[in-house]
Amino acid sequence: MADPQMKYEAIAYEFANLPNVARAQMFGMPVVKVNGNAFMGFFKDSMTFKLTGKAHSDALKLKGAQLSDPSGRGRPMKEWVQVPSAHAAKWKQLAQSSLEYVSTLPAK
Repeated sequence: MADPQMKYEAIAYEFANLPNVARAQMFGMPVVKVNGNAFMGFFKDSMTFKLTGKAHSDALKLKGAQLSDPSGRGRPMKEWVQVPSAHAAKWKQLAQSSLEYVSTLPAK
């Protein structure tokens, strides 16, 4: 498998070329936003995805996946799932699910 950050960079680059999508920083990590709302990021050799419904529950079933807690204060964000690099082959699919969900939210 490629280096996790390189895998993230390749996915982020691809998605950043879509309409209304841009790269940014949030919570001290690189993220990709659609309409001003973050939908994926990179944190500690894992990708994080804002998900809902079946995509959220399926992502949490992946070994090592957990709710993202970028502050490290025991306050995980309920919609954000941190998926370790062991599942990098699923990152692009999860990014697509996240983009589809976050695209339905009001623009910032």
